[in-house]
Amino acid sequence: MADSDGSDAHAPPAVHRLPPRPAQGGGGAAAEGFAAALRRRLSSGAAAAARASFAADSGDESGSGEPSSSSSRRRDSGGDTSSAGGGRGGGADFASFTFRAAAPVHHKAKESPLSSDAIFKQSHAGLFNLCIVVLVAVNSRLIIENLMKYGLLIRAGFWFNAKSLRDWPLLMCCLTLPAFPLGAFAVEKLAFNNLITDAVATCLHVILTTAEIVYPVLVILLCDSAVLSGFLLMFIACIVWLKLVSFAHTNHDIRKFITCGKKVDNGLSTADVDGLHAPTLGSLIYFMMAPTLCYQASYPRTQYIRKSWLVRQIILYLIFTGVQGFIIEQYINPIVVNSQHPLKGGLLNAVETVLKLSLPNVYLWLCMFYCFFHLWLNILAEILRFGDREFYKDWWNAKTIDEYWRKWNMPVHKWIVRHIYFPCMRNGISKEVAVFISFFVSAVLHECCLDKHLLFMSFNNSCSAYIEQIMIL
Repeated sequence: MADSDGSDAHAPPAVHRLPPRPAQGGGGAAAEGFAAALRRRLSSGAAAAARASFAADSGDESGSGEPSSSSSRRRDSGGDTSSAGGGRGGGADFASFTFRAAAPVHHKAKESPLSSDAIFKQSHAGLFNLCIVVLVAVNSRLIIENLMKYGLLIRAGFWFNAKSLRDWPLLMCCLTLPAFPLGAFAVEKLAFNNLITDAVATCLHVILTTAEIVYPVLVILLCDSAVLSGFLLMFIACIVWLKLVSFAHTNHDIRKFITCGKKVDNGLSTADVDGLHAPTLGSLIYFMMAPTLCYQASYPRTQYIRKSWLVRQIILYLIFTGVQGFIIEQYINPIVVNSQHPLKGGLLNAVETVLKLSLPNVYLWLCMFYCFFHLWLNILAEILRFGDREFYKDWWNAKTIDEYWRKWNMPVHKWIVRHIYFPCMRNGISKEVAVFISFFVSAVLHECCLDKHLLFMSFNNSCSAYIEQIMIL
């Protein structure tokens, strides 16, 4: 044994001998010997894999290497080791010290996988899959229970009814909204040609943006329109308003660089210099159609349109739009209609109704987010070959409200930072006040969106009255 240990350093590489072939015309003994040798040869690889697996399971950090010196000596001997284990099934390979009862299995201190020190150092894909299975099972039961209780409540009257055919004033209002961007473009052309002063251009932009947002509101109030038609009109009007503000503010800043020769602290790049010019009609049209709220002369573009990918996204968009309608009609509407008046039923009944609405509202919000921010904006970006598609970040990992608001809606966040926060900082406002103003404006914008979603969910007069009473409470 000592001789063997001393010769480990200079041991020759293992020699893999071919198993003896049976002689021509030999008897069954030769064939049996060839089969035994072949089994030993095949089992050696299986034993090596087993040793590596055992080492991993027992916590040995040596990995796939030989876990013990006795195993190394056996490997370096290179001889036929079948005699120790009987030769059948390669049992001799498992006679090493690693597989003996005397071999230690505890090598170092380790934490349990779910302990606070180790829980974030490993993958939880299995637990995530289990949660998905439980979620699907629970919600499948709820869907079946809802269908058995109420039946299929999907109706086309909420989405498109007889009033939808009479909503031509709203349609005409939507078709006339492009007149406001054209008016803003005319103002900028006059300003860049020094035909009007900068103050006059600013006043004209204020008038245009105010008229653009008031005009649809008046049309909706004067016309007895369907809910969906009014919602879509106001949603488009708000987007156009944000784009008009960005167009006016950006070109106002460009005029300062060009006409006043204003310098900046950090040097301009070539791309920045190329963007400092008067707007063109083509750049305005692309901006009004692009999935962004911040104007610039040019945007990063993709090389081509992926047609098959685009078709898949459109199909998913239609599917998730139908899912949103199913949630509204099948879950939210029956709960609201069957609920008691909040002032008559008491506080507990109101709390119960809110809790019943919480789960379908969460599902509706998630479907809305995926349908709009991922599917629709990517569809629009793919058609226009718009390159910057960071429409949202990982808001689900946000640890604070501040981080959540900065991640979940990137187009609005970039608009807020560019046109509110940075101008406040440049005008000498403290950072705290600038952050407050930015969050205030962001809250107002999101509150407007929330009010529109409440309008979208106001299916009938009773539902509207219920929501008003909830707000009073």
